[in-house]
Amino acid sequence: MPVINFIIGLGGATMLLLFAVRMVGTGIERAMGPSFRRMITAREGRRVSMAVMGVLLAVILQSATATALLATGFAASGLISFAGGLALVLGADFGSALVIQILSFRLEWLIPLLLAVGGYLFLKVEKRTLRQVGRIFIGIALILLALRLIGEAVHPIRESAFLPAISGYLARDFVTAFIVGAAITFLMHSSVAAILLVVTLVSVGALPAAAGASVVLGANLGSATLPIWLGRGMAPAGRRIALANLALRGLGAVVALLVINLTPALSLFDIFPEAQRVVSVHLTFNILLLALALPAVGLLERPLKALVPDLPDKGTDAFRPASALDRKVIDNPSLAIASLTREVLRMSQIVEVMARPVMELYENYDPERIKAIREMDREVNAALSGIRRYAASIPREALSKEESRRIRALTEYAINLESAGDIISKRLMSLAEEKGRKRLRLSAEGWSELRALHERLMHNMGLAFNVLVSGDLDCARLLIEEKAEMARRERKSRKKHLNRLRQGLEQSFESSDLHLETLRWLKDLNSQISAVAYPILYQHGQLLETRLVHDMDKAGMGGGAG
Repeated sequence: MPVINFIIGLGGATMLLLFAVRMVGTGIERAMGPSFRRMITAREGRRVSMAVMGVLLAVILQSATATALLATGFAASGLISFAGGLALVLGADFGSALVIQILSFRLEWLIPLLLAVGGYLFLKVEKRTLRQVGRIFIGIALILLALRLIGEAVHPIRESAFLPAISGYLARDFVTAFIVGAAITFLMHSSVAAILLVVTLVSVGALPAAAGASVVLGANLGSATLPIWLGRGMAPAGRRIALANLALRGLGAVVALLVINLTPALSLFDIFPEAQRVVSVHLTFNILLLALALPAVGLLERPLKALVPDLPDKGTDAFRPASALDRKVIDNPSLAIASLTREVLRMSQIVEVMARPVMELYENYDPERIKAIREMDREVNAALSGIRRYAASIPREALSKEESRRIRALTEYAINLESAGDIISKRLMSLAEEKGRKRLRLSAEGWSELRALHERLMHNMGLAFNVLVSGDLDCARLLIEEKAEMARRERKSRKKHLNRLRQGLEQSFESSDLHLETLRWLKDLNSQISAVAYPILYQHGQLLETRLVHDMDKAGMGGGAG
């Protein structure tokens, strides 16, 4: 019975730990929005700066894996180089070790304080950023609570034959301990959670420090395999960074394992309590790896490029997916709706490709690229016509009420996408042409505001298209929150622009119409993209019919003396 209680208690506490780590990362990511891309790409070309940014991002996101996936994704898109991406990942692993060091201290006294402050901010405060700060505080409190629960789950079984037998075996066989650490990290998909679990077991005496150090070094290997697994479908440029990190971290972990277990090196940490010895081994390993590997990151590019070569260049028009509308399945409602969904998703992808270079074309006027974007808008218009005809051809008598609602929602969203394409091709491209022909210059502040708004738009596009495929209620709610945030930022930028005009800034006068029109169309484009969330929210009763106050007397506007 004690063993069963131990397994249930440890399993529940571990799941809480995983949830809390993700909650903190989600809160910070939502608070910062899509700023990560700008933070990373602004430091491209400087390895030390990229490593420092990796440290900061890992602390912010509470995850080296999430930072590694950002780096590999940016490398796959051509935004950062191999050396810069690998420096970012190495810095992220050190940042993750710092997070573990901080969370390993005895901070249980903070739990009620963080829950009280975080709960108030999340439940009672309307401002979006402060609500996400509340989410972060709650997540940190839950991490600390989960660590305490792990200790409490282990405590009753310390004197039984079960746990000492396992810990004794791991202490004798450091290779098995190393493999166990890698496996636990891979299964938990979080090196922070896995290592905190090990540190807690060591702190309560359930695992010797030597065995804990071997498990933690294995966790370093496991954390390096996660970006490879999660990014296995990425372009070769992204996968090369993940493989290079695995090679460096894997080799380093094996060397450190042998040093720790075959030499008296672990005795150097005897000045610390047992749990802190494990944390110190992890932190020292990451410091040494970063210091030794950072100067040599560029040397790995050529062999990895030979191992994972680039795909052959088939030209810019090589991948232009044909219509997904399949007339052969039109009499089968479920297959017809799937076909319709794929075609709307194709429209979404075309609109995304049209929107991505908008700010680049503002900066570097290119008539040929503008012409190509307008050609793509014709393809969007043709897709809408095809969707309308296809939806009208589906036999209505075979449709359920839910299927009819889905077809209507897809058709309406296709109309929104067509409007989004018009905004890009007819409005934003016209403004880019005007800026290029007249050689208009935006103020530095104004240009930064427009770029930030465009980044948020592209972030929201990705979220909207995920909602289109998944129909997830939480994502739909988040998308509408992002729409409100977009409108707030547009208003804030407009006010700042008007303040600059009052201060007599010459550049703001010259480009005033350009700035204000761009703000307006970026906001409207975001509104069209976000429309995919409304049917989902309405279906789940999460959307009000109107904002108008119906009972005027209750609103205090009914007049009427008694």
